[in-house]
Amino acid sequence: MVTLVAAATEGLNLWLVASVPVAVIAAAALVGERAQARRVRTLVAAGRRLAIVEALLANIPDPVIMVDRRAIVREANAAARTLLPALKIGHPLSFALRVPTVLDGIEAALKGGERISVEYAERVPTERVFEVLIGPLAPREDGERPPGGEAVVLFFRDLTSARRLETMRVDFVANVSHELRTPLASLLGFVETLQGPARDDAAARERFLGIMRDQALRMKRLIDDLLQLSRIELRAHVQPQSPVDLVLIAREMIETLAARAQAAGMRVDFEAPSEPVVVPGDRDELLRVVENLVENAIKYGEGGDRIEVRIACEGEGRARLQVRDFGAGIAADHIPRLTERFYRVDAGKSRAKGGTGLGLAIVKHIVARHRGRLAIESTPGEGALFTVELPTIAPREREPLSR
Repeated sequence: MVTLVAAATEGLNLWLVASVPVAVIAAAALVGERAQARRVRTLVAAGRRLAIVEALLANIPDPVIMVDRRAIVREANAAARTLLPALKIGHPLSFALRVPTVLDGIEAALKGGERISVEYAERVPTERVFEVLIGPLAPREDGERPPGGEAVVLFFRDLTSARRLETMRVDFVANVSHELRTPLASLLGFVETLQGPARDDAAARERFLGIMRDQALRMKRLIDDLLQLSRIELRAHVQPQSPVDLVLIAREMIETLAARAQAAGMRVDFEAPSEPVVVPGDRDELLRVVENLVENAIKYGEGGDRIEVRIACEGEGRARLQVRDFGAGIAADHIPRLTERFYRVDAGKSRAKGGTGLGLAIVKHIVARHRGRLAIESTPGEGALFTVELPTIAPREREPLSR
């Protein structure tokens, strides 16, 4: 009996010894499965949070970029990619934005743990000013870090319009005070004359009233031109995108100015392709370009019998508008300054013809806003040639034309 009990006990011990490794392996497997399940749940939760972050970024109209502690881009919305075309996920931010103040700001935000603000300006293709708010992403309440480790969010706020508006106000006051001083002084002098010595002189009164009317119209033209120039400058960083037929608007403006050219003893010859030449633009502004160039040719092309207006497609994606007069021409030293505000080759002659000195400045700013180029060529005695080059829209990319 004792022998049987001992044998049974020995067998049980052997079974226990043999089953321990199995139990350990089973327990390890169970723990591994649970750990794997936790990892899967964590990855799923992180994926959900990442999807939410992407959705939030996509609906923010201003550029937003998220980078890690090494300034590697982790996320960016569509506005950021538009602002920085070279921006790529997984690449250093410095590949797309080489601004030391912004890159130093990322490091400072990580070290200090607080949001900081820096400014930077772009010069090409147009001047733009941005305030960049740089803030570190704080860990969650449960202590979990943001996806990818420590991260920094850059929020870009466009200050261009505000800065342009501020500059516009200053320039407007300075220009108006300078250019309106003479006509206002003339009006005041004539009013005092009509109230005094010419009170009962009917002939003098009629003559003075005519001069006063001309001065008032001059001030109106000046203010209208200044306001238009200010509006163009305010939107200079926004490229127009509406499809416009350059041939159609040039023909329309030439028909409008034909009577004025005829009164000046000139004719306007127009040459253009039979098919539309479509450019991305603002119709009213492009009308003003043609109007100012043809008006200038009528005013200052005296001595010539005609004005030539030509439109052509130059190579891939470029249109060319040319306005040529056959008048006295312009001396070479004046050409670089013709597009400056209030610059006149002959100030007295310009004022006598109703010029404000802003026509070519308006043309220059409109062409720049349309991402085009303005060139002026002239030889004294042989007239002047004004050339505007603009990008075109390929037929397959066109939407209905703006009329």
